[in-house]
Amino acid sequence: MLGLVSLLTDASSEMIYPLLPAFLTGILKASPAFLGLVEGLAEAVASLLKIASGLLSDRLPRRKPLVVAGYGLSSAVRPLVALAAAPFHVLAVRLLDRVGKGVRSAPRDALVVEITAEGQRGRAFGFQRALDHTGAVVGPLLASALLLAGSDLRTVFALAALPAVLAMAVLVFGVREGQPISSPPAASGIPGGAEPPRRGSLHLYLGVLAIFSLGNSSDAFLLLKAQEAGVSLILIPLLWTFHHVVKAAVSTHGGVLADRRGRKEAILAGWFVYALAYAGFAGATSAGSIWLLFGLYGLFPALTEGPERALVAQLAPADERGRAFGLYHAVTGGMALFASLLTGALWQRFGAGTALAAGAALAGVAALGLWTLVPERTPPTSV
Repeated sequence: MLGLVSLLTDASSEMIYPLLPAFLTGILKASPAFLGLVEGLAEAVASLLKIASGLLSDRLPRRKPLVVAGYGLSSAVRPLVALAAAPFHVLAVRLLDRVGKGVRSAPRDALVVEITAEGQRGRAFGFQRALDHTGAVVGPLLASALLLAGSDLRTVFALAALPAVLAMAVLVFGVREGQPISSPPAASGIPGGAEPPRRGSLHLYLGVLAIFSLGNSSDAFLLLKAQEAGVSLILIPLLWTFHHVVKAAVSTHGGVLADRRGRKEAILAGWFVYALAYAGFAGATSAGSIWLLFGLYGLFPALTEGPERALVAQLAPADERGRAFGLYHAVTGGMALFASLLTGALWQRFGAGTALAAGAALAGVAALGLWTLVPERTPPTSV
């Protein structure tokens, strides 16, 4: 049910997101730097709430009310971008949308952990992300169909309210918060004498994630690069759909791989793919190469999103998982502001090639840090 909520919510969001760079820079005449400000500041504001929401969810008897509140706020404000008459209107809507994400993300992830055996958490998060990415396939297809039928961008943005309403209905009436699963050593593959990780392990991991996230700017820049390389506006939603088809198809398998081979190994593989893709985007000059690179880039989140969350759960004390996921989302979201501002500034000053190559370089530095500094408590398990 949580996966279905993610599917419908992302369908709503992705009817808007791939068209937002063209809307901001084309119709509202905003600069690439402002685009970076919108995406980065929205994630940074949300990141502060993710810490508070995670802490609060550890202290409340139920996590679902916070999840409902977060999804509800995002669903209510997101379609209002259709009314935007100036760039700062889009900024306001995106901020409120991300506030909703900040409220819901940590409690939702902690809820997934609590109902999943330790040895299958990579698969569980991968499955949830796969359904989320399926929604990101549906959304751009709906947007493209509406554009081909003659609708303008504002009409498409307004109609994004429909899947959001369905998502709230599923969440309120379909999601039931059960009792946490207690995973015995035999079920999780953890040796009975295994030592818990040092408390500082989680903070080392978050520090490495911060370095990677500094180079992981908004995907809006990749969509802008696609337009610069010759992909027409009407095909941008289809390009975004193709990217999410890859993510949806591979995400569950990426989580299973992490459960079997180790979460660090899966994340390192994903970061290597990211660096290759960003280096390719830096030098891409044709529409054909952009399509190939978006396919390659889709493997990156499929290999990392589930394993990253599973590793957070692995390194965090059981009674502090809400806080741990709040910190995780805060680090990755908070660095998005600096990443997007950095990419926007480099883009304006030196061009797309330099901006995207910097992201590839930071991914390499982060991968080295993850490999050498962050321990992984459990050995590979059979799933």
